Amino acid sequence: MANDGPVEHGYPHLETVRAAVTALYRRLSYDTVRTFATSVLPVDVAFCDTDDLYLGAQRVAHELVRHYRLPDARLVVSFREMRHAASVELTAGPEYFVELNDRFRDHRRDIGAALAHEVMHVYLHRLDLSFPGVRDNEILTDTAATYLGAGWLLLDAYREDGASSQKLGYLTPEEFGYVLAKRALVFGEDPSVWFTSAQAYTAYVKGMELARRDGQQPPLTAAGWAGRRRYARDRRHAPAGPPPPGVRYAFSPDGGGRLRVSFPCPTCHQRIRVPVRGRVRARCALCRSVLECDT
Repeated sequence: MANDGPVEHGYPHLETVRAAVTALYRRLSYDTVRTFATSVLPVDVAFCDTDDLYLGAQRVAHELVRHYRLPDARLVVSFREMRHAASVELTAGPEYFVELNDRFRDHRRDIGAALAHEVMHVYLHRLDLSFPGVRDNEILTDTAATYLGAGWLLLDAYREDGASSQKLGYLTPEEFGYVLAKRALVFGEDPSVWFTSAQAYTAYVKGMELARRDGQQPPLTAAGWAGRRRYARDRRHAPAGPPPPGVRYAFSPDGGGRLRVSFPCPTCHQRIRVPVRGRVRARCALCRSVLECDT
């Protein structure tokens, strides 16, 4: 939790975020991911200053348990002084103890954001899905919460001006915006109408720009002129060596000596391998995206 401290920006964790999206599709399946087409709505996690602190926190926790489809999980929420925004004790369940930073006693509208992350820890714990290392596992948790419809709360908790700052979660604001944009492109949902933070909206717009560029990389037909020209040049010299820096496609021969190109699916980032033979329509086996390619 960045509290009146410097907020990191940009995309320093981008490859881990993309790996997390792939891991979600692999572990949950396309059909299960599609059941999260509707995000948590603001009205369901609203928290007024006049609400009872503990009853309100329990109500919001219950709503997130319902959203993540954990019907037999019970969360007990308490508050104490701590360095981080929140923590959860991961046990066999069905009862889980969540502690929130005392700061949320006075910043109640952000309790939903903190709980969105902690309840996702429970969800991933039950799935037995994790990344090695604390940092990468927390990035997985933020990414999963956002892609499955509750992480817009984490981005909306980001506020920064000349005198103060606040950010929850391990992703940068732009990375939260990127994952939200990837979700919006899949489900046709516009989360920006729910933002109360102007800085969150700006981060979402920047994330959407990057998310759209994922679908404009060669060999996809939506690639721009410069990308197509570079791809043609690399194809002429393939497979002489590793791909140039910054290029996400790679050429390799198949068993018969014919050339193939592999590239990440713009939706789930699973690598797809297709023959180099001009216009090709590829279907991602993981997320079922149909991709128009010019190889």
